[in-house]
Amino acid sequence: MDAPQRRRWQYIALGGLLLALAGAAQGAGNSGSSVFQQAPQRVLSGETHALTRFFYSEARDRQFGFTQTVFQVPAPIFVATQRPDIARAGGTLDRLHEKWLGAEPPGRASAWQTYWPYAAGLALLVAMVVAWNVRLRQLVSRKTAELELAASVFRHAREGIVITDAKGDIIEVNEAFMRITGYRRDEVVGKNPRLLQSGHQEVGFYRALWKELLEKGAWEGELWNRRKNGEDYPELLTISKVCDKQGQTSHFVAVFTDISRQKEHERQLQSMAFFDGLTGLPNRILLADRLRQAMLAARRSGGKVSLAYIDLDGFKEINDRLGHDAGDRVLVAIAERLTSALREADTVARLGGDEFIIVLPEQSDVATVIGLIARLLRRIAEPIDIEEALLNVSGSIGVVHFSPEDEIEPEQLIRQADQAMYQAKQAGKNRFHIFDAEHDRAVRGHHESVERMRQALADDEFVLYYQPKVNMATGEVVGVEALIRWQHPERGFLAPASFLPAIQQHPLAIDLGEWVLAEALDQFDAWVDAGIRLPVSVNIDAIHLQQGNFVERLRAEVERHPSLRPGDLELEVLETNALEDIAHVASVMKACRTFGVEFALDDFGTGYSSLTYLRHFPASVLKIDRSFVRDMLVDPEDLTILEGVLGLAVAFRRRITAEGVETLLHGRMLLAMGYQLGQGYAIARPMPAKAIPGWLESWRPDQAWRHRQRARPEELQAIYAMVDHRACAAGLLHYLKGERAAPPATSSRESRLKQWLSALDESPVRGGEHTTRIAALYVAYDRLAEEALELKEHQDNEQVKQHAREMEGVSEELLGLLQYWIDASEVVRQDL
Repeated sequence: MDAPQRRRWQYIALGGLLLALAGAAQGAGNSGSSVFQQAPQRVLSGETHALTRFFYSEARDRQFGFTQTVFQVPAPIFVATQRPDIARAGGTLDRLHEKWLGAEPPGRASAWQTYWPYAAGLALLVAMVVAWNVRLRQLVSRKTAELELAASVFRHAREGIVITDAKGDIIEVNEAFMRITGYRRDEVVGKNPRLLQSGHQEVGFYRALWKELLEKGAWEGELWNRRKNGEDYPELLTISKVCDKQGQTSHFVAVFTDISRQKEHERQLQSMAFFDGLTGLPNRILLADRLRQAMLAARRSGGKVSLAYIDLDGFKEINDRLGHDAGDRVLVAIAERLTSALREADTVARLGGDEFIIVLPEQSDVATVIGLIARLLRRIAEPIDIEEALLNVSGSIGVVHFSPEDEIEPEQLIRQADQAMYQAKQAGKNRFHIFDAEHDRAVRGHHESVERMRQALADDEFVLYYQPKVNMATGEVVGVEALIRWQHPERGFLAPASFLPAIQQHPLAIDLGEWVLAEALDQFDAWVDAGIRLPVSVNIDAIHLQQGNFVERLRAEVERHPSLRPGDLELEVLETNALEDIAHVASVMKACRTFGVEFALDDFGTGYSSLTYLRHFPASVLKIDRSFVRDMLVDPEDLTILEGVLGLAVAFRRRITAEGVETLLHGRMLLAMGYQLGQGYAIARPMPAKAIPGWLESWRPDQAWRHRQRARPEELQAIYAMVDHRACAAGLLHYLKGERAAPPATSSRESRLKQWLSALDESPVRGGEHTTRIAALYVAYDRLAEEALELKEHQDNEQVKQHAREMEGVSEELLGLLQYWIDASEVVRQDL
C-alpha cells in the first residue's frame, strides 16, 4: 500500500476513534448527567466532506462542576466503520472510496498485520477514555459523599448551629438548636436571632459584638440567652461571617454550646474555694478580699471601716459533751443570727472553729458600731434550741476601727481585732473590747524583745530561784518550786512577769522550758550529793506541753538523772491551759506518771470551765491561786472560794497547796479552815539555790501555826463574820467619803456578824464578856451607820465625816475583839 492510500485509511481510523469517543462520552453521560442523556445524535447524509461536518456541543453540569463534550459523526462513516459488510453490499463503501479516499478499500483478503498499529492505537485511546470515565465516576462519588457527610454533621452536631442570611434572618437551624432552645425549626426560620435574648446583656454589648464580627470576620464569647420556656441559660457562642466570590457578606454561621453545667460546676468550685462548707459564710480568702476592697473604698471616700472578731464562749464544752453534730448546729445558728442582724453591705465570715469576723464598711459614727456590737452580744447569748435542749453560748468580741490615714494591711487589722478579742475574753467573756493602738505599740515592743531573750538564753543570763513549800502545821518542807529570773545586764534583776508574757505561745517558750527542766534537775542532783533530797516542781508552758514529743523528751531528761525517785519531779500546769485540751493534757499526764513524774494544777480556781473536769486530770496536787489567799481577809467571796476548793480537793482525794501566804494571819486563817500546805512570803521568799541549805537549817514555823487545829463550826462562822464585817465597813466608809458611788449592797444589819451573834446565843459555847462587848459594839456601829446614811442623803458633809471617824473606831475595836475570840477559842480547845 502506497503512502496516499495509507494516509486515507488513517483518516478512516481517526473517524472510528472519534466515533468511539462519542460512544464513551454518551456512556458516561448516561451514568452521571442528564445532559448527556439528552445529547442529540444527528446523522448526517450526503456526500459532504466529513472533517468539515464535525462539531461539538458543550454541556456544563452545574452539580459537579466539570465540562463534557459530545461529538457527532456523519452516518456514512458511522455505518462504514461499524458494519463494513453492509456498507460494501449497499455500495456505501465504494462511494466513500471514490469521494474521500480515491483508493481501493482493503478487501477481505487483506492481511490483518497491515492494520495492527492502527488497532493498537485505537485500543490505547479507548483505554484512556475508559480510565477517564472511571475517574469521573470516582469524582462524582466522592463529591456526593462529602455533601452527605456535611449534611450529617450539620444534622447530628451536639452544638447548636444557626445559619442566617446577610440581613441576619435565620434560614436554617440544626436539631441541637431545637433541643437547646426549645424552638421548632418553623418557629425561627425567617426570624432574627434576637428573639433568644435574655436581657442580661446591655445594648452596648451587642454593638461591640457586631463591630468585632464585621471587622474581624468572627466573634467568640459567652452570653446569656433565653429558652422558649423562659429559662435563662449561659452559652459559649462563636459567630463567623461568610463572604461570596466578590467579597460581600452572604451568610452568618453561629455555633453555640449550652454551658449551664460548666457554670454550675464553676459555682460549686467557687463556693468550695471562697465559702465555708458548714455555714455558707465567706471564708478567710474571700474575707481578705472584701476587707481590702472596703479599706480601699474608705481611703477614697474618707470614711471608716470597723472590724469585729468574735470567739464563742462555752462552745468547746458543747462539742465535748454533746458531740460535733450539736456543735455544728450551734455554729449554723450563730451564723444565721449574725447575718440577720447586719446590713446587706456588711460581711460575716467564718475563720474556722468557733471564730467569726464581721466587716462593717462605710462607717462614720463609732457610737453606732458600739451599739451594734452590744446588740450582737445579746443576740449571740440567746438560748439555742437543739433537739429540745436549750444550749447557751456567749461571745467575746474584739473591735478595731480603720481610718484612711492608717498605714495597715488587712491581715494586720485582723490580728489587732484578735488581740482585742483576747482582752475581752480575759476580762470575763460575754463582752467586747476595742483595740487600743497605744497598748498595741507596747505589745509590739514586747515582741521585739523576743530576739533579745533568745540571745539572753544563749549568753546564760537566766537563773533559777527556788521558793519552798511547807506543811504549815508541822513545819515539814515538802519541796521547792523553781522560778526563773533574768539577770539583765542593763535593766538589772527581772521577775518573770516582766519578760515571760512576751514569749507566751511562742516557740522560744519551749526552748526556755527545756532549759529550766535541765537546770532544775541538775540542781536536784547537786542537793542529793550534798545530802539534801528536796523534791522540785517546774512550771510548764502550754505550748511546751502540747509538743508531740514532750513525753519522749521528758523521759530522756529523767533518765539522765538516775538519782530521781518517783515524786521528786513535779510539773505545774496552769489550770486555764489544761482546760483548753482536756484529752491531750490528760494523756500526757498519764504517760509521764508511768516514769515517776507528778503533776499539779497551778492557779486553781481561775479557770472558766466546770470544776467537774478535775476528775479527768491525774494531778495529785491543786495549787489554789494566790489572789484568793491574798484577799481572804478582806473579801468574803474569796473566803468562800477557798472553802469550796478545799472541799473539792477532799472529795477528789487531792492534796492542796495555798499560794500567796503573805502574813502570819493568812497562815492562821488557812490552818483554821483546814489548809496545811502553804507557800508564800510568810514562809520564805524565792532564793538562789546556794541559800537553800542555810534556810533549811533555820526554818521554824510560827508558834501560832504549829498547834493550830481546824476550826469548829462556830469558829469558822466567826472568821466569816470578821471578814464580812471588814469588807462591809470598808465599802460603807468609801461611800461616805465620796470614794464610791453607792453603799454596799448588803448592809451591816444583814451581815454574817449578826448571824453569828444570833447563833452564838443558842450555842453552849457563849464566850462570856467578850461576846457581850462584841454585840454592843455591833449595835453601836449599826446605829452610827444608819445616822451616817441619813446625813449623807441630806448632804451634811461635816456630820458625815464625824460619823465616819466614829464608825471606823468602833469597827477596829469590834474586829480586834473578834480576832481575840477566835484565838481564845483555839487556846481553850487545846487546853481541853
